[in-house]
Amino acid sequence: MSTVARVTEIIASSKKSFDDAVEVGVRRATKTLKNVAGAWVASQEVVIEKGKISAYRVRLKVTFVLAD
Repeated sequence: MSTVARVTEIIASSKKSFDDAVEVGVRRATKTLKNVAGAWVASQEVVIEKGKISAYRVRLKVTFVLAD
């Protein structure tokens, strides 16, 4: 028997850190998607306002296994 998985992209942000943005994204993904198996950070960026970082953003690739 083979396993079929799918990858979807999620963009998440945090005012604290990149790590927190990843946590936010994973929490959100697991609320909507079933059988989340893993995730990786495809890119990171910051939003700068008035010379200071106002938000940390990550683009996550989330893998989830499709049900039989």
